[in-house]
Amino acid sequence: MMLDEARNRMLMEVGPKKPMGKLLRRYWMPISAVSEFDKKATKPIRLLGEDLVLYKDLSGTFGLIDRNCQHRRADLSYGFVEKCGLRCNYHGWLYDKDGSCIAQPYEDTVSTKSDKKNLVTIKAYPVETKAGLLWAYLGPDPAPLVPTWEPFTFNNGFVQIVFSVVPCNWFQCQENSLDPVHFEWMHANWTMRLKGIEGPYSPAHLKVDFQEFDYGFRYLRLREDTDENNPLWTIGRCCLWPNCLFTGDHFEWRVPIDDENTLSVGWFFNRVPQGREPYIQDSIPSWTSPLTDPETGRWIDTHVMNQDFIAWVGQGTFADRTKETLGKSDKGIAMLRKQFFDDMELIDNNKTDPKGVVRDPDINECIQLPIMNRKRFLEGLTPEEMADPNDIHGRSTKRFVFLAGQPQEVWETYCEAMRFEK
Repeated sequence: MMLDEARNRMLMEVGPKKPMGKLLRRYWMPISAVSEFDKKATKPIRLLGEDLVLYKDLSGTFGLIDRNCQHRRADLSYGFVEKCGLRCNYHGWLYDKDGSCIAQPYEDTVSTKSDKKNLVTIKAYPVETKAGLLWAYLGPDPAPLVPTWEPFTFNNGFVQIVFSVVPCNWFQCQENSLDPVHFEWMHANWTMRLKGIEGPYSPAHLKVDFQEFDYGFRYLRLREDTDENNPLWTIGRCCLWPNCLFTGDHFEWRVPIDDENTLSVGWFFNRVPQGREPYIQDSIPSWTSPLTDPETGRWIDTHVMNQDFIAWVGQGTFADRTKETLGKSDKGIAMLRKQFFDDMELIDNNKTDPKGVVRDPDINECIQLPIMNRKRFLEGLTPEEMADPNDIHGRSTKRFVFLAGQPQEVWETYCEAMRFEK
């Protein structure tokens, strides 16, 4: 799908009055982790070009409101929480999670009969918790449901949440979700060359295909070392709508901070080995992955997700799709773009919900996804399989190659859960 400059901009701009901005506001976005608020009460958030503050008050309620106080525009991320709401540290005006001003200390003292505070409100958005994440909805009422993806219901696993701030537009990040051939080159072959190995290269792709389903698109791939009974071809992996990749053991959301920056949110599930059950995780740790080497200033390229980041940022802050030369492997890219244009037109005409919106609570009990080797997530591997260097699942679990910079305390807890040597 060739694009002119205007249509290219439509895919990238996320402000509240832009077509894509209106569309993305119809979905819940993961913006933080519950565990982040174990040690703090407020966090400044920039989401879809809007400056907000996320807080947890003393009653344990989360709120997401405008970053600036309606009084004198002070920064509410430096405010302090009360039993109900967030109080501005400048003059003490207090706001609840709905954005209502419920206290104006001096005004309340000198004008006891005044209802002035009842007239003051600031922007506020709903927040929900699910799977250790905090989700925000910036769209019109009624809000849909936060999807309960199948892995959120898995038991006996170690979950961790990883954030990265990627300095480029969100759309080139999400397009990567329907680009299976890059696995061959950007990950397998590049990693080999980084290790000083010149060959032989990874098995080449022979065929790729793309299939639409209710919540996104699946990509299927056939390689030289697989046949048409292989899960890569029969089950595949999927691009979840509108801004997520799901690979079986982890999700990656590409959340637009604004037009120029993207918050990568990774949710990782590793099933503990058989015999370790029941394993109950009291708190899901969260951390931020480093992007560059502090000594060289170059991007860290030894981890899979960092390799993706390099590709996205390498396209520029805004990818210029008017200069592309697409090939046959890019069928999924064309399908993705077409669906977004269709969805933008759909909501512009107020016809119905766009793709992937969930409203039925019965369906949302557990939304099944295409998962290769589902049995290993439900039943786990034996300790022998986990220790077998030739078992791809045990090897990848032990190596945990996706992210750089895992904190020592998280790594130690992870090893304890998996019964690995630290």
